[in-house]
Amino acid sequence: MPPRRSAHVQGASSSSGSSAGLGTGSSPAPGSAGARSGSSPSPPAPDSPDLSSGDSGSDFEDVLRLHRKRRPRRAQSRGPVSKRPRRREPSGDGSSLAVSNPEQNTLFEAVRSAKIAVETVVDDWLETYKQDRETGFLELVNFIIRSCGCRGVVTLKMFRHLQNSEIIQQLTEKFEEDSAEYPLSLGTQPWRRFRAAFCELVAAVVRQCQYSVVYDEFLMDALISLLTGLSDSQVRAFRHTSTLAAMKLMTALVNVALGVSLHQENNQRQYEAERSKGPGRQATDKLEALLEKRRELQEQQEEIENMMNAIFKGIFVHRYRDVVPEIRAICMEELGTWMKSYTASFLTDGYLKYIGWTLHDKQREVRLQCVKALQGLYCHRDTAAHMELFTSRFKTRMVSMVLDKEPDVAVEVVKLLTLMLENTEEVLTEEDCQSVYPVVYVSSRALASAAGLFLYRRLLDPQRGAGREPSRDGDNRTFFRLLLAFFIESELHEHAAYLVDSLWDCAGPRLRDWETISTLLLEESPTKGLADRQEKALVEILAASVVQAAEGQPPVGRSLAKKPSARERKAQAEERTRLTHCLIPALPQLLAKFSADAEKAAPLLEVLRCFDLSIYCTGRLEKHLELVLGQLQEVVEKHTGQAVLEAACRALHALCDPELTLHGRGDLVRSRLADQLADKFHQEVTELLQASSLDEEEVYSMAATLKRISILFNAHDLTPWQLFEPCTQLLQRALDTGEVPPQVLVPAITCLHFHILWELSRLPSTDVPQEQLQSLKTRVTSFCSLCQSCLSDVDAGVREQAFMVLSDLLLVFGPQLPRDGREALAPLVLLPDAGLQSQLAAFLMDHVFHHACSHEELSAMEDSENHIEELHQRRVLLAGFCKLIIYDVLELSAASDVFKHYAKVGGTQEACPAGPATAWGHQALSPPPQFYSDYGDIIKETLNCTRQIDRQQWARTLLLSLQQLMTELLLQQGPEIRAAEAFLEIRDLARRFSLLFSLQQLRNRPALLSMHKEGIQFAFQEPPGPGPGLPPLNLPFLEVLSEFSPRLLRPDKALLLAYLEKIYQEQRWLAPQDVPWPSLVTYRNSLQPQEERGSVNSHSTAPRPPPGSAAKRPRIDAPSEHPDSSPWPSSRLPSPALTSTVLRGGPRPPLTRPPARDPGSDPGLLQSSLSHRRSGVNRLSLMVEEEEEEMMIEEESSEEDTPEQDRTLLAPEDQLRDLFDSTILGIEDPSTHRTSERGTPAAQSSSVPVYCCYKPKSRGAWLPGPCCLVMVNK
Repeated sequence: MPPRRSAHVQGASSSSGSSAGLGTGSSPAPGSAGARSGSSPSPPAPDSPDLSSGDSGSDFEDVLRLHRKRRPRRAQSRGPVSKRPRRREPSGDGSSLAVSNPEQNTLFEAVRSAKIAVETVVDDWLETYKQDRETGFLELVNFIIRSCGCRGVVTLKMFRHLQNSEIIQQLTEKFEEDSAEYPLSLGTQPWRRFRAAFCELVAAVVRQCQYSVVYDEFLMDALISLLTGLSDSQVRAFRHTSTLAAMKLMTALVNVALGVSLHQENNQRQYEAERSKGPGRQATDKLEALLEKRRELQEQQEEIENMMNAIFKGIFVHRYRDVVPEIRAICMEELGTWMKSYTASFLTDGYLKYIGWTLHDKQREVRLQCVKALQGLYCHRDTAAHMELFTSRFKTRMVSMVLDKEPDVAVEVVKLLTLMLENTEEVLTEEDCQSVYPVVYVSSRALASAAGLFLYRRLLDPQRGAGREPSRDGDNRTFFRLLLAFFIESELHEHAAYLVDSLWDCAGPRLRDWETISTLLLEESPTKGLADRQEKALVEILAASVVQAAEGQPPVGRSLAKKPSARERKAQAEERTRLTHCLIPALPQLLAKFSADAEKAAPLLEVLRCFDLSIYCTGRLEKHLELVLGQLQEVVEKHTGQAVLEAACRALHALCDPELTLHGRGDLVRSRLADQLADKFHQEVTELLQASSLDEEEVYSMAATLKRISILFNAHDLTPWQLFEPCTQLLQRALDTGEVPPQVLVPAITCLHFHILWELSRLPSTDVPQEQLQSLKTRVTSFCSLCQSCLSDVDAGVREQAFMVLSDLLLVFGPQLPRDGREALAPLVLLPDAGLQSQLAAFLMDHVFHHACSHEELSAMEDSENHIEELHQRRVLLAGFCKLIIYDVLELSAASDVFKHYAKVGGTQEACPAGPATAWGHQALSPPPQFYSDYGDIIKETLNCTRQIDRQQWARTLLLSLQQLMTELLLQQGPEIRAAEAFLEIRDLARRFSLLFSLQQLRNRPALLSMHKEGIQFAFQEPPGPGPGLPPLNLPFLEVLSEFSPRLLRPDKALLLAYLEKIYQEQRWLAPQDVPWPSLVTYRNSLQPQEERGSVNSHSTAPRPPPGSAAKRPRIDAPSEHPDSSPWPSSRLPSPALTSTVLRGGPRPPLTRPPARDPGSDPGLLQSSLSHRRSGVNRLSLMVEEEEEEMMIEEESSEEDTPEQDRTLLAPEDQLRDLFDSTILGIEDPSTHRTSERGTPAAQSSSVPVYCCYKPKSRGAWLPGPCCLVMVNK
């Protein structure tokens, strides 16, 4: 049979010239989910040239035929060849893509079953091909077609009489896929194995045919032509699978070409060696054989290059910019492999430009493959030396990708820059490196560790380029001096723990050189010693290194990639023992030198807590323990700072552990301190109560003493020293006369608080003496009364401390106290009266939601640490109040004051403090804070927890919140409120509340019905204004209530519509016939079925907000313009657009919601509307709204075993920026910023919005659970 000519396949290849366009060929395949071949909508980069002029030619077969030198064809044996019988394997898993076919493909079944080695499968196929190459080729073609998920089969008749384009058209018509899935798109384990085996089979075919069959001018020509036609198809499965096969085929051909080039080099060396011999020693036959071999190798090289050129120009140059990111990623991954394997041919600017352009791709996986391809090129000096032009052209882009929005891409980019730093000569300038250094402080540990390695290689390695790890002490001294210089210049001194963690993987042995650090700190030489700033920085680095080595945990905000193994835990224990032996002798000397400096003493005391304290006894180091205890006592007596006193108390608590053998020595020091402080305090209280006035020294002394006692009380039981009575007298004196200063009152309240808690902890669970119960009950009652009086104190610090203490005591002595076997403590239960509840609520409004500050103060504090601390304090206050509600201390209705602030009000921040009322109706206040960004996580958690307590009461509380806002607005602006911005804010809040009813409709059904009923009653409660035809004052509340109507079942809507008409007729408030009340019409339309909503829609248009107001969703701005619209999206959402490499600051346009009918049953069945009839309830899709509402629904779904949500979208304004991102470090691009994981709180800017579902620890975030005795720790 004559060989198959290329005329059979030119029809398919001729269409590849249109591959750069979008759908200029035939129509899409049925059911192909709209997959289209073509270019991405936007160019890869602004400097990318047009590819249509250079590499867009697609008639590559003509070029292939014209430039190929035909060599004499070798006769093929047509005789019968023995052949092993093939085993037919079962289908493996039962996927729908592998439906039984009349003509089963043996290759496909063997590869999918994964029970036969790929090499064996290829051997069997090769025997078939050698017997009949058309049959063998068709088997390979049908394997590829079947791998696309297509059920069509290419027959021998089709192969002989049809062009490739016609074959592909018939396969497209026979595709008939049930879904958009195909084998390569599935992520299950069997299909991942199939993908790997598919790639291996393509490579094995070329590998085992590289010496003969590859050059038969049939197999590769026909296969490349078919793959080119498939890669130009509009069916995504064809395009994806054929591109993967072609790229793997190209990789295999590159390896063949590399082998041929090596053979050519060997042949050339042999020929030169033979020619260099003398005339009498040359072998003529050998020279002729070498020349013939050279000509054969040259022909093979030319044929392989023609094949590679055909694949590159026919497939790669079109598919590297395909609209499917997976296809683009495949092209970039294989291009990097070609460049690394065959640098002589592919490491040129003509190929490198594709990687440079694709660095600007919008999809993560494509950029990632580009960076990994470049890593393979820059990892060797010889290949990096050939990339000067590429480096100079795209270096700016690579450096900017350090701030990529995808952390894994940013990690690989930093690794790439590290390779460039090591293997290129001064390519990265100091300015480029400055962009990488601050990344060591980000919260992503992988990214920070990569940046730490870059920093170490660039600045901190004392022997850069030596390639070994030195151990000399001098090298480590140089390392620490370089590290101190960088740490001080970075001006982020409070983040030493994050810097140490970033360097731990690459410079861990240096950081664990405890002897060198101790020597540097103890040096007194004026020339070799450290300056004060350097000493402070080195002490912080020492403390962070000790904590990292002893605990093995990264700092707060960074999580370990994996759990430590048993070997790692053993090494950690050994390191803890070693550091204890090294630092026990040095710690007393360090404390003696730095005890006067609180900033240096506090980290050194933290080091003590990381010791293996048992070594003091086992190592006979009691002398050093005595010295440490003496220094600790001296620190407590010297300092009044909060941080150093807390560190000293924690260290003393560790030394007083009863499990330690020498804990008695710690108890002795604690008793001495308590005796001194108690005696001094009793004396000062007596003098204060007897004196008529106090001077400043006496006030300072008493405040310092009380502060030490209160901090010591936090960790140690000081009740035997009888401090309750003098503190009570002091507090009573302050309330009676007002002469006691706040700096004395705040620690006095704290001491009383801890005294009560310690007394409670000492009570037994059973057989409690009644005298102790009565005494503690009296003390708690009197102290709570005093704290209630302090809520009206002049000083804000006293008020806040009294509120926090009251919140804790009411929680500890709440209804849950007698539970879990503590029934004997029932007499101690303390319930707040109505007066106290109202005071707590009023305090919360004044100090959390209506916190007043001027514009000047707000701008001055915008990026300051004080603003962060104040925000943290307000979050603690709010969390304390919400816990009282959750644990049934306060009534659920008290939460209405909190729930009504669950909205974004950032759009009104430019209002004047003394101007008109704000959107919430509070006069003469500062610009309203962004309550949602500041407190959204706490309010959301409260909503979720209270919903589980009592859904009916919870729904009434939500309704009460909306009614309160409505009443406030009516009092301020009168009856004409429908056009007010504040009214639209109330509707938006109602919409947010309605999302909480999306799931569990049957459980929410009674609560929703009662909410609508009470809301209708509220709307008609107030009488109408003066004049005929005026509606009731509260009637606009029906528009707010209409936001909950989509959550109702259809029978319930009919029932409520009848109830509305009944109330309307009973009140006899008739609206004019010509102009119906818009609010009433809006609510009616929300309850009516779609087919019954007639022309009344035109009369229910609500006025739009003024042009300057914040943009709202169409349903809010024009509530009645489309009254039949449903909040439920269509079953199939549009595919999201390609995202940018960096996040833009502007808001994302709102999603449109196509109208859809409400599921329900027959509206005539009103009598059974309250019964739980499942026949009338369909499974509802979740509303595609903003991320914060969807996260709440997802939490409910996970807790109550409900269906998961379909999709979630994250609005840019709700994203939490990395607390150590480029904006904090001063390197932010004006138009872009990077969003990474959350970091430590101390560096967070006050203007950063807090994502509601993330609860940063520094902001007083909390999770409901058993209350803690101590709540003041940050």
